[in-house]
Parts: sequence; C-alpha cells; structure tokens
Amino acid sequence: MAPTDQPDINTLSLRVNELITLCERLHQQNQHLLTQERNWREERLQLIEKNDLARQKVEAMILRLKSLEHDS
Repeated sequence: MAPTDQPDINTLSLRVNELITLCERLHQQNQHLLTQERNWREERLQLIEKNDLARQKVEAMILRLKSLEHDS
C-alpha cells in the first residue's frame, strides 16, 4: 500500500462511520414516525366510533321529537 493511499482510506473509513450513524438515526426516526402513525390511526378509529355514536343519538332524538309531534 502506498503512503498516499492512507489518507484516502482514513477519509473513507470516517465517511462510512458517518453513514452508519446516519442510517441508525434515520432508522430511529422511522420507528418513531411509524409509532406516531399507528397512534393517529387508532385515534382516528376512536373518533369515527364517537362520531357514529353521536349521529345515532341525534337520529334517535329526532325520531322521538317526530313521534311527539304526531302524538300531539
């Protein structure tokens, strides 16, 4: 190995280590984003269920009011 090759190898080694660190950081960020997405999907489902329940209650109240109108 020629002496001029040594700085290139050191530079390459540093760069590879930087890329490894970057990959690890991106993996952690990706895991965090996937967790957030899962939580938001669960929250969305809960909100949809609450919305359906509220709609059903309003429809039931409207039917009761209509039946009261017809009874009067």
